[in-house]
Amino acid sequence: QAQLVESGGGLVQAGASLKLSCSWSGLTFTNPAMGWFRQAPGKEREFVAAISWVADNTYYADSVKGRFSISRDDAKNTVYLQMNNLKPEDTAVYYCGAKRGSAIVISKTPGGGMDYWGKGTQVTVSS
Repeated sequence: QAQLVESGGGLVQAGASLKLSCSWSGLTFTNPAMGWFRQAPGKEREFVAAISWVADNTYYADSVKGRFSISRDDAKNTVYLQMNNLKPEDTAVYYCGAKRGSAIVISKTPGGGMDYWGKGTQVTVSS
C-alpha cells in the first residue's frame, strides 16, 4: 500500500515557526520528486514548495520564499517543510505529494501532477 503521512501541524501565533514532516512508503516507483501544497477554506489548492530527487533542487511559491524551506532525507523516506515567520494567511491544510519525474512539473503544473497524496495536516496561525 502506498502511504504518505504528514505530521507537525498545529495552532501557533503569527511569527512562530513550525516544521512539517511527511514520510512515505509503498510507492510504485523509486526516486520520487516531492512537493508540498496547501488549501485554505474556500480556496483552491495551491503550490508551496517542491524538491527534486537527484540534485535536491528546490522550488517555492512567491508567497513563501524566504520564509519556508523544503528538504529531504532519503534514508528516512521523509520530506520536511520548515516554516518560519508564519502569517495568518498561511492557515491551511498542508498536503505532501510524491511524483515520478521532474520537480519543475510540480511547481509549474496546476495541481502538481502528483501520483500520490497524503491526507494533510492542519496549520492554523492566529493574529
